[in-house]
Amino acid sequence: MTELTEIVKYCDERTRLKEIKDFPGAHNGLQFANNGKVSKIGAAVDAGLTPFEMAVEAKIDFLITHHGMYWNGVQPVVDVEYRKTKLLIDSNLAVYASHLPLDAHPEIGNNALLAKAIGIQASGSFANYEGVDIGFMGTWNEGRESLKKALMKQFGSGIASIEFGSNEPEKICICTGSGASVMDEVKRTGADTLITGELKQHSYNIAQEQGLNLYACGHYATETFGVQALAAECAEKFNLPWEFIQTNCPL
Repeated sequence: MTELTEIVKYCDERTRLKEIKDFPGAHNGLQFANNGKVSKIGAAVDAGLTPFEMAVEAKIDFLITHHGMYWNGVQPVVDVEYRKTKLLIDSNLAVYASHLPLDAHPEIGNNALLAKAIGIQASGSFANYEGVDIGFMGTWNEGRESLKKALMKQFGSGIASIEFGSNEPEKICICTGSGASVMDEVKRTGADTLITGELKQHSYNIAQEQGLNLYACGHYATETFGVQALAAECAEKFNLPWEFIQTNCPL
């Protein structure tokens, strides 16, 4: 057993929680407490009834999530909100959320770890939100076809490939999750290739007009990296077991 406060303190410091401004409603940090003790750590992309049920089944009592519980202000605790709240209390399950801090982190962030997984070498960052660099830039020297193959190896054949950029992209931009809002920033970097999770329909037209390579690999799939890395670090530091709660979201 480890003190909940000690694990939360480590997570806050490791993710630079106090330094990173996030979207309204994100509420990074401990979102739901338990009895103050932790015996097993879990990681999940989303905070929701199904991941909570799976975490309880796995005997997890501290769950690190990327998309936390609160995004739309105060909600009545009725129906599914009541069911989630009751499950957390009855099962002694604490929930911790880390959104932009786990996108932007240079070591355990989603962007950095995606790049590392497919062999892109870091060269900088792009796309800023409230002083936070939320995008990753890197170099690639093996051509567009090899890049696509590396992505398919990592994420499967279901990725959406929109290829109107160069056949030999040397500078790659990465923005995990939703990438439609950063497309203008890509061209400003001098790059013509973006790897992301999901795009809007009109992104296809923009790619045609601006000569871009776009690879949408799944919002969920591109954001599995950070929570697992943070959970693994916590588990090692506090000598606890950990487990990833895989929900196989196809979006």
